[in-house]
Amino acid sequence: MTTTGADLPRLRELNSLSIVRALRNHPPSTVTELSRRTGLSRPAVDVIAQGLVTDGWASVLEPGASSAVGRPARRYQFRAGAGHVLGVDVGVHKILALLADLDGDIVHSVRHAVDAQAGPAERLAELDEVVSACLTGAGKTPTDIWAVTVAVTGAVDSSGRTSFFTPLPGWKSVDLAAHLSVRFDCPIVVENDCKLAALAERWKGAASDADDIVYLLAGMRTGAGLIIDGVLRRGFGGAAGEIGALPHVRWLKAPGHLQNCPGVPETVGPDDAAAWVFNAAREGHKAARSAVSRYVKDLAVGAAALVLTLDPQVVVFGGGFSRSADLVLDPLRREIERLCLRMPEVRASTLGADSVALGALKLSLNEVDQRLFSAGLSAPVAPRRT
Repeated sequence: MTTTGADLPRLRELNSLSIVRALRNHPPSTVTELSRRTGLSRPAVDVIAQGLVTDGWASVLEPGASSAVGRPARRYQFRAGAGHVLGVDVGVHKILALLADLDGDIVHSVRHAVDAQAGPAERLAELDEVVSACLTGAGKTPTDIWAVTVAVTGAVDSSGRTSFFTPLPGWKSVDLAAHLSVRFDCPIVVENDCKLAALAERWKGAASDADDIVYLLAGMRTGAGLIIDGVLRRGFGGAAGEIGALPHVRWLKAPGHLQNCPGVPETVGPDDAAAWVFNAAREGHKAARSAVSRYVKDLAVGAAALVLTLDPQVVVFGGGFSRSADLVLDPLRREIERLCLRMPEVRASTLGADSVALGALKLSLNEVDQRLFSAGLSAPVAPRRT
């Protein structure tokens, strides 16, 4: 293939991107190792790597003392601090923000409680406070952030709004991306919490070894996130996995077995009733054990429908109720096995309450990679080191 003069800058850019790819998710590497990994010549790699250091994309680990003959080779490593991303979970009862570097290592986090009945203005004000506190705590400004992903409760349509339904009061009218774009110039993505939790479980959680996953968000609201062939599935309009909207699936009524369990003390509020029932079931409380059993049977109907449709490798039991996986997992396995042709593995979430925000972080990182490796190193621009 011949390369014209006009193509040379793009060729240099592509070679630089090859080196960045070879540095990411690898230990510090020598020029020889990078040459082998990319197929580029050692002299070319040497020049490009030095340029990446100058532009802030890589750093150098100078060789230490060694008893070996000759001078040890210097090693290059991807500079994860070249940029940062935000992942935010706007939930019914909390707002959690995680700020991470380009390796996904969390630099700072801030969590605030929020009233479940808070209106849009109050919830957005709390979101702004959480984001500001997270940036300040990490010593960053909005210009240091390369991508922001915000998780919300409810199916997210193509406009980034929860126009189908949401338990957040008044939230259907909220344009979250527009609200945050006043502060951030980077890409802003809004996505459903169940989908992002599924992404997190594949990234750092219970399903890191699987490409076909059904994630069950189990709490006072039940939802699902789907990953097929390693890809998070949104569906044509963003409502993939919202099987709980079908009354026959029984997800809408399932948490009611826990809330309305006989014997729950009057001093226990509706938001805490499920926790009381799970604890009582562990202690042998007959009505509590019966309530948990009925809840699991209803949860299994929707789970089985997804298993029969998608034939996943793993079903992950997550959400707030995953703290009681010791009571749920075995009966859930039995129910799914009774209803399905092939039994997948059923595992408990390992990420707990942070899973949604972690998934938001991962989607932000994916957004940076997509821009980086499609548009080039100039988008986003790495800061020059002084």
